[in-house]
Amino acid sequence: MKKLMLALCLIGGQTVQSSHAEELSGTLKKIKEKGEIVLGVRDSTKPFSYLNDKQGYEGYAIDLCLSIAKTIQRQLGMSQLNISLLPVTSSSRLPLIQNGTVDIECGNTTNTAERQNIVEFSPTFYVSGSRLLSKRSSNVQTLADLRGKKLAINSGATHIKMITILNNEQKLGIDIVSARDTAEGVLLVETGRVAAFVNDDIVLASLAGGSKMKDELVVGKDALSVEPFGLIYRKNDPALKQVVDSSITNIFKSGDINKLYAKWFQSPALPHGQNLNWPMSPETQAAIAKVTNSSNPADYAPLPKEQLSVARKK
Repeated sequence: MKKLMLALCLIGGQTVQSSHAEELSGTLKKIKEKGEIVLGVRDSTKPFSYLNDKQGYEGYAIDLCLSIAKTIQRQLGMSQLNISLLPVTSSSRLPLIQNGTVDIECGNTTNTAERQNIVEFSPTFYVSGSRLLSKRSSNVQTLADLRGKKLAINSGATHIKMITILNNEQKLGIDIVSARDTAEGVLLVETGRVAAFVNDDIVLASLAGGSKMKDELVVGKDALSVEPFGLIYRKNDPALKQVVDSSITNIFKSGDINKLYAKWFQSPALPHGQNLNWPMSPETQAAIAKVTNSSNPADYAPLPKEQLSVARKK
């Protein structure tokens, strides 16, 4: 797999003393000994993590991971930290975290109770909804409109279980087609090989907006589920958890999260100057105001108006 290297450097007084190597354990010890942190990145999940026109990886989730990497570097007292960006897919990301190949995955991974049994999640940094992408001419508004038709779903995505249950309960006879990643899912719709593709709403909006067929593609209005996103890393690593949680919490509480959000969702930062013009949802505002890594969708209910106004000012 393609592996790109970056380096973070600390200058002069910014360097702090680290704990002795023998006091370190888990991922932090590995990073200190190798002088490298491995971040899992995605090729086509704009605006969270994607490969740009210059063959470089960037995105909202990657910026959060780079901030964590800087915190780790300072904590370990390292004058330089190499950052390896390793491409992962929806089906490979969890195994690569579990086997130690990837230290932190920087994408749009949905936090679920089932996944919490095998990986650790950072505080939720975005709350999405699952929706359908289709051609306008297909007139697909709801899942019921796909009765007897083909629907593409990313391999390894949480959407598979959700759609399978709904498909069986409603006896829709939907033929589920596996897509390697979001780019392939959109391509299947564009070429008419499937009637629709289900994925996270903002990812669908970004890919549809960047498509040559953007005038023919439409994202459904009805959300099929609530999807809280978190960065993932290995379980049972309390030292790494402390760094990840404190780094993300500081970004939230300082208000820097609003600058990051505006950059990736409300400005022409994407390839070809694409601007998503996607305001922060009440659910995401609630996640930022009430820092949590809960997998329960009910915990992301919008805050009262007076609390939301305070959250926006942070």
